[in-house]
Amino acid sequence: MEFIYDLINYPHLARAAITAVAIGMVSGVIGSLIILRGLSLMGDAISHAVMPGIAVSFFFGANIFFGALISGLLAAAGIGFVNTNSRLKRDTSIGIVFTAFLAAGVILLSRTESSASLTAILFGDVLTTRATEMWQSISITVLIIGLVVLFYKQLLITTVDPDVATAYGFPTKRIHYAVLIGLAIVTVSAVQTVGVILVVAMLVTPAATAYLLSKKFSTMMWLGALFGMLSSIAGMYFSYAFNLQSGPAIVLTAFALFVLAFFFSPHQGYVWTQLHKRRDRRQVHDASRKAPLP
Repeated sequence: MEFIYDLINYPHLARAAITAVAIGMVSGVIGSLIILRGLSLMGDAISHAVMPGIAVSFFFGANIFFGALISGLLAAAGIGFVNTNSRLKRDTSIGIVFTAFLAAGVILLSRTESSASLTAILFGDVLTTRATEMWQSISITVLIIGLVVLFYKQLLITTVDPDVATAYGFPTKRIHYAVLIGLAIVTVSAVQTVGVILVVAMLVTPAATAYLLSKKFSTMMWLGALFGMLSSIAGMYFSYAFNLQSGPAIVLTAFALFVLAFFFSPHQGYVWTQLHKRRDRRQVHDASRKAPLP
């Protein structure tokens, strides 16, 4: 009750909670797409590649969102270029490009007067969210989810079976790049909530939890959004109640939900699958004992 009271009476805490919930929701939706498309490592790469853009934004006193977004998109384009024009596989291209961007970002940040904010950049500090940043996060959430709903059919077929989508004339490459742009936008938005290091967890963990609990593409996306929201608000509460950093608290809450789904999911949970395997072994054993001798 004290947490709710403070949400009502302290604007900075309310802004932080609203921003965290918005980012958690859109992370669950876009995270479902990147998991099913095999782009989880790309999310990790973009989250680290935003560092040079953040450093340059600090240097010029500009909005870090735009600097980070440009940096993330350049990294994604660089990964695609290296992957397309060499024999290297995508994971190798990602490892080369994102580490170079990360190193450049660390060097640039050390040269700026805002280098003291490195901890907040790496691990997030949602409690410092300004009103403009809150509305920015809400706008991005509405935009991304609206586009997903509008182009759901195209996203579904190109995600589930890209070869069939190509045969039917769907612009698979353009849709792929659109997903990457959406991923970059959501990643940059989430940096202020959970930080550069932990942002990939918010993109992957709620969606992975939803994957364990669903069999339909649409159900997975909306469950991912729900788990992202729950992780954000519960993580905010634990951060407030136990004086913890907000970013790690949100990520650990998301991980706790994943652990519950991993063990107790009705369809894929570890506990139930082990019980089913034991039952099947027992049935085979009983059948072999009752079988007549040759």
